[in-house]
Amino acid sequence: MQTATAKTLSDWLHHCEQLHPKNIEMGLERVGEVARRLQLAFKCPVITVAGTNGKGSTCAMLEAVCLQAGYRPGVYTSPHLVRFEERCRIRGESVAADALAPHFEAVERARTQDGDEVSLTYFEFTTLAILRLMSQAPLDVAILEVGLGGRLDATNIIDADCAVITSVDVDHVEFLGPDRESIGREKAGIMRAGRPVIVSDPVPPASVIERAREIGADLWRFGQDFNYTGDKQQWAWAGRGRRYAGLAYPALRGANQLLNASGALAALEALREQLPITAQAVRAGLALVELPGRFQIVPGQPALVLDVAHNPHSVAALTANLDAMGYFPTTHAIFGAMADKDLAPMLAKVGPLIDRWYFTNLDTPRALTAQQLQQRWGALQIAAGAQREVPTSTHASPLQALAAVMEVADPADRIVVFGSFYTVGGVLQQGVPRLQAKHLGA
Repeated sequence: MQTATAKTLSDWLHHCEQLHPKNIEMGLERVGEVARRLQLAFKCPVITVAGTNGKGSTCAMLEAVCLQAGYRPGVYTSPHLVRFEERCRIRGESVAADALAPHFEAVERARTQDGDEVSLTYFEFTTLAILRLMSQAPLDVAILEVGLGGRLDATNIIDADCAVITSVDVDHVEFLGPDRESIGREKAGIMRAGRPVIVSDPVPPASVIERAREIGADLWRFGQDFNYTGDKQQWAWAGRGRRYAGLAYPALRGANQLLNASGALAALEALREQLPITAQAVRAGLALVELPGRFQIVPGQPALVLDVAHNPHSVAALTANLDAMGYFPTTHAIFGAMADKDLAPMLAKVGPLIDRWYFTNLDTPRALTAQQLQQRWGALQIAAGAQREVPTSTHASPLQALAAVMEVADPADRIVVFGSFYTVGGVLQQGVPRLQAKHLGA
């Protein structure tokens, strides 16, 4: 492959898209073989984070506290919102595209070594490239977000020193199973014998607890091994032999963030011998943590809420958070979603808060079209015997939907963008919008 060294990241991503007929093919044999050829190994502690929701927030909190403690964390998360490079952060900064390219080249060499070609999906190939970059960086801790499930996810080729399972709910049923118990079994696959596993789901499936006991993992359960308390001003965390009191609420908004923060603190406590953390680092890290697209409120007229909620569990959390924001004359919703999502409970939950829908196409063949979403919404309204007339419209892209909202919105209104990483990423293509409604005299 003579031109490999000249390839840009964009070239490599295009190459990865052509390699495999499927977006997802479960199994670790292929990706494990290429990792073996790469001699992929980490010299620092590794934390893997799985779960239906809350993974990205937990990774961000772990990273923020480690940065404040003076450590050099590396983080791998997926998917990205706008640029692929967002998937890998070293010491709090996204990696440069040209820093990634040599690692893509190395994966391709290993994949095709001695003419024995191994088939990799886009996710597997890109995961290996990022893991190789991280394994060669001078890191004190590697934080890996599990992409889908756990047991058969490409990140699970790494034996983590600590595993975190944030929540277990129904999503990706075609790959993970139809209920919480079967999905829990898949997520429990990231556990390792004798090593800590933090379960921050308050009511975990029995399959998760059974698996921990079966393999002899060091199980930390929310409500038993660690917990939190709080009032309107501050909160406190208590774990095995450690307590943090008088903590300010995490900078990430939403009621569920205390669960995520609790899991992150438990993981750091479990690794205290390898990664000692001060109370000051905890306070500063949680106060400064940032993560775009997780109940992100952008000040402006109207207010703009960005949330990657894309399944019933996360949309229920979004609904509760929206409800807690107070009164807005009109709430406009920009919504785009993948074809495999369970739309009925998502739309039924948030529907009462929405006064006008703007359904949008998304830049992926896996998404429903705006027209399909509009039809689904209409059918659900008829089936539910809805009494309220809610206007809807369809748009070619999230940015065009946002432009349509701004034609009619008043300054006191609220705009909610949700349904997928692609929906939120779509309105962030040109940076974070700073909205100024036209109808200032209204």
